[in-house]
Amino acid sequence: MTVFVALLRAVNVGGTGTLPMAELKVLCEEIGFTDVKTYIQSGNLLFRSDEAEATVKARLEEALARKMGKSPGVILRSRRELETAAESSPFPNAKPNYLLVTFLPEAAPKDALDKLAAPGGEEVQVAGREIYIHYPDGSGRSKLKLPALKAGTARNLNTVRKLAEMARELEDDKG
Repeated sequence: MTVFVALLRAVNVGGTGTLPMAELKVLCEEIGFTDVKTYIQSGNLLFRSDEAEATVKARLEEALARKMGKSPGVILRSRRELETAAESSPFPNAKPNYLLVTFLPEAAPKDALDKLAAPGGEEVQVAGREIYIHYPDGSGRSKLKLPALKAGTARNLNTVRKLAEMARELEDDKG
């Protein structure tokens, strides 16, 4: 069985809506996913499924839409993809909690940085389906504007590393 990591957009952080992680876990079990785990309250989910990635994504989005009125958007990654995202950070000296990785459903457009406004000295780099943002003063008060971010969902580097670790543990535990 394949281990999937699902990153939900705008769940419990404003935007789409509130979904307690315990309810998310039950919802995933009801649609046939196994070994379901959640991490913190911002829509991070790990589980196993025998189905193809496209099917897993569609089933999860449909179930979330039924539960919440609309799907918040689901980004799937493998353990290996999360590890690569963490290891490939273009800002190696950034504090991990000041570095956000925005995961996109597909590769960022070539002009993704054309409309970038970074008045706080934020540094941004695109790498395929990820956009890395270093917020030297933290993201809370940042006035950064980048339209390409709207399609994705961001996690700080600590969270990316933890999700990769949890996925590895799930892969190692053959169930």
